[in-house]
Amino acid sequence: QVQLVESGGGLVQPGASLRLSCAVSGFTLDDYAIGWFRQAPGKEREGVSCISVSDGSTFYTDSVQGRFTISRDNATVYLQMNSLKPEETAVYYCAAKAQPSLCTDSSGDYDPFPPKYDYWGQGTQVTVSS
Repeated sequence: QVQLVESGGGLVQPGASLRLSCAVSGFTLDDYAIGWFRQAPGKEREGVSCISVSDGSTFYTDSVQGRFTISRDNATVYLQMNSLKPEETAVYYCAAKAQPSLCTDSSGDYDPFPPKYDYWGQGTQVTVSS
C-alpha cells in the first residue's frame, strides 16, 4: 500500500525555520519524483519544490529559491524552510510522480502540475504568524 506521511508543520514566527518530512512506504522511492506543494485557504494548490530521486536533481518555485532546500534520506524526503513569511501559511503536501519520474516537462522546465502526481499525503499545517 502506497503511503506518504507528512510531518513537521507548526506555528512559527516570521523569519523562523521549519523542516518538513515526507515518509514514504509501499513503493521504491528511486522510481519516483517527489514534490512538495502548498495550499492556502481559498487558493489553488501551488508547487513549491521537487526532487527527481533517480538523479538527485532539485527544483524550486521562484519565491522560495535560496530559502528552501529539498533533500532525501533513504525513504524520507525533507523540505527545509528558512526565513518563513506570513504569506507562506498553508497546508503543505508531498506527492509522488511516476510516469515519468521527473520534475520537469519536455522542455526541461520545472513542471509542478498537481494532476501529474499519482499519490498524495494528507498534508501538514504550517502557520507563520507573529
